[in-house]
Amino acid sequence: MAIQYYCRHCGNSIGTLENEELLVSPQLGLDQLSDEEQQQIIHYGSDGHVHVRVTCEHCEEALENNPEWYTLERWIH
Repeated sequence: MAIQYYCRHCGNSIGTLENEELLVSPQLGLDQLSDEEQQQIIHYGSDGHVHVRVTCEHCEEALENNPEWYTLERWIH
């Protein structure tokens, strides 16, 4: 089982953590999320991996330049 990070906007893979012990580690900060945030960000794939949807650096820069895009779930299709 691995933790795979994807951009929630463009869908690009950001990285993968292979260490299963990290799944329960407070180092990831996932335990700091509310239940609603966890439901929006963390998904369990049929492949047995945990998929975490975050924002990549490129999309973060685009959001900074276009703050009205914050209201959109995804602007790149």
